[in-house]
Amino acid sequence: MSKQSKRAKAAQIRETMAAEGEAVQENTKGFNQGRYDSVADLEDYQGLKDEARQIKEAAIEQLPELIEQLTETVEENGGTVYLAEDEADANEYIQSLVESGETVVKSKSMTSEEIEVNEHLESAGAEVVETDLGEWVLQLAEEEPSHIVAPAIHKSRASIAELFRERFDPDRPLETPEDLTAFASEQLASKFDDADVGMTGANFLTADSGTMMLVTSEGNARKTVAATDTHVAVAGVEKIVPSVEDLQPFVELIGRSGTGQDITSYISLLTPPVDTATFGDETIEGAEDREFHLVLIDNGRMEMREDEQLRETLYCIRCSACANTCANFQQVGGHEFGGETYTGGIAGGWETGVHGLDSSEEFVDLCTGCSRCVEACPVGIDIPWINTVVRDRINRGADDHAYDFLVDGLTPDAESGGMSYQKRFFGNFVTVAKLGSLFAPVSNWLADFGPNRWIAEKLLGVDQRRDMPTFQRETLKEWAGDRDGPTDPDREVLMLADTYTNYMHVERGKAAVRTLEALGVSVEVADVTESGRAALSQGMVETATKHGEAVAEELLPHIEAGRDIVMVEPSDLAMLRDDYGQLLDEKTYEQLSENSYEILEYVYGLLENGASADALADGDGEEIAYHGHCQQRTLGLAAHTEAVLEELGYDLITSDVECCGMAGSFGFKQQYYDVSMAVGEDLREQFSTPEAEGRTIVASGTSCHDQLTDLMKQDVPHPIELVAPLERA
Repeated sequence: MSKQSKRAKAAQIRETMAAEGEAVQENTKGFNQGRYDSVADLEDYQGLKDEARQIKEAAIEQLPELIEQLTETVEENGGTVYLAEDEADANEYIQSLVESGETVVKSKSMTSEEIEVNEHLESAGAEVVETDLGEWVLQLAEEEPSHIVAPAIHKSRASIAELFRERFDPDRPLETPEDLTAFASEQLASKFDDADVGMTGANFLTADSGTMMLVTSEGNARKTVAATDTHVAVAGVEKIVPSVEDLQPFVELIGRSGTGQDITSYISLLTPPVDTATFGDETIEGAEDREFHLVLIDNGRMEMREDEQLRETLYCIRCSACANTCANFQQVGGHEFGGETYTGGIAGGWETGVHGLDSSEEFVDLCTGCSRCVEACPVGIDIPWINTVVRDRINRGADDHAYDFLVDGLTPDAESGGMSYQKRFFGNFVTVAKLGSLFAPVSNWLADFGPNRWIAEKLLGVDQRRDMPTFQRETLKEWAGDRDGPTDPDREVLMLADTYTNYMHVERGKAAVRTLEALGVSVEVADVTESGRAALSQGMVETATKHGEAVAEELLPHIEAGRDIVMVEPSDLAMLRDDYGQLLDEKTYEQLSENSYEILEYVYGLLENGASADALADGDGEEIAYHGHCQQRTLGLAAHTEAVLEELGYDLITSDVECCGMAGSFGFKQQYYDVSMAVGEDLREQFSTPEAEGRTIVASGTSCHDQLTDLMKQDVPHPIELVAPLERA
């Protein structure tokens, strides 16, 4: 954010959302719903994903050997392989195959976008024509792709019709998608007839036979190959898999994951050089008369393979599921959530690897780490972690600010100078919370005082339109310390009260303690509150690790003593269940992960094992509307909350909106406030329907609480506050 002010960034995003947001929303949400529907028909979706993951892991592990094997195979078939070190090297080789004045027809290829081959060939006097409809539209409009699979996803039918009218002045109205497609086909037909060179990408390459798999919606890739005498295929080295048999899971997954189609319109398996079409017994031209050149692109990929944190990026099959399922991408599209070439969540890894951190810096904070993309990814790439690492590297490479020597001395984190003050503020929020609680209520008055809000926005980028949290003078830890628990408890629990539960939303922590005690569980509240979630969300990995180590030091003795760990905040539980796997040693991570529970997951378990629901509050048919936290859903825990509420007699409806849009500090940041509110609009609409209107709205996450409170203008309790019995006399 150093290159652009937060106010200017916010204005740019608003402009993009106004121009492209509606089309991007409609198309990405359609793709995402299609993915849900399509994979539901698979007998063993997870099994296919596991198989695909194993194939990619093995292929990247043996990549040097596979490159060598593929080279030998293609050359035995009569083709040529050129291993290009970088984009300049690749373009120089490709230019040697195309003479000035020749026409090149291209099918869609992100790798060719990466090396900017069109611009290079055109500057050398060649004509380059994109034949994928979306790419051709963008070539006419002189725009960049905004999506990996559907490059013109940001353009409406009407805008494309207007573009065609301006460029070609057609003699008939072009009103329907069929009209537009037919017109484009007519225009491109003559280009195929005149073409000298056909250029494709490759979704996969098999080392055993030299076969390439091309996945398209229009069949233009096959025509690009068949209509020309010289075929140039441009592909990243990570596209190689060992054998043709390895393609099977990807055939099943790639269309479903990308556009929600059970199978894409055209899956071509070619082993070039290929024969031209035959007519009857007459062969017009044989493979021996044709040229095939496979240009394998490194361009940073082999370094990514050696990079423990970025290596997983190479498993990507470019399906776009991570973009389609991302709530922020659905609002802004790839012109905001993307770099020089790649778009969506996985772009953080790709752009860092092939173009460098500068390209990632302007968009990677749009990944909020909600983890929805991990479930959607057909090879299970931990995209949030990759983007966290990218943020961490950006933080460490940032230029020093004038007063960083003061910040380094005053802030409690483990980061070096150069980070934005905004990230330091949110990453160290536990310190702010401690001070806010210590000096409440004066601190609350100061936090809301108009001039102070203006300063906070100017200095830290905290948007003035957000309500600040209210600090409580008595913390949960202090309240719980004066309690007498059950005299003969059935179980013992250590509650890891997150920063918000301990210092601000203390009532939900008290409700959790009362609930557990009513079910025969004694509760002790841990001294440590911060899991490291706040720091990790800012890319402050070293600071998050130190928080994790402090949590482990306090919790492990209790676990060894037979106590369970219970938490109220789902995003903090996700640290113990998931993120600590990246921060702590394996044994420590497994101990914390296996013995930690979300509060209503734990209550559900107690009820299932004989505890009496009569000890808890009776729902008595109260109508409530429930929104689960995104990471709670990823962990598979929302169902436990719903089951407990229904058992207690609540009349429950649940939102099917996957993200509230707040995502911790994201919705507080000036540059992202509008995106956050736009994402939340779906939730507001759902809870404003006649079915939901008038119901008590409850939410499990702190972020969801804050967003829904702003959107619905009403208090939004945690479900545990409904479940908890009244305080005993």
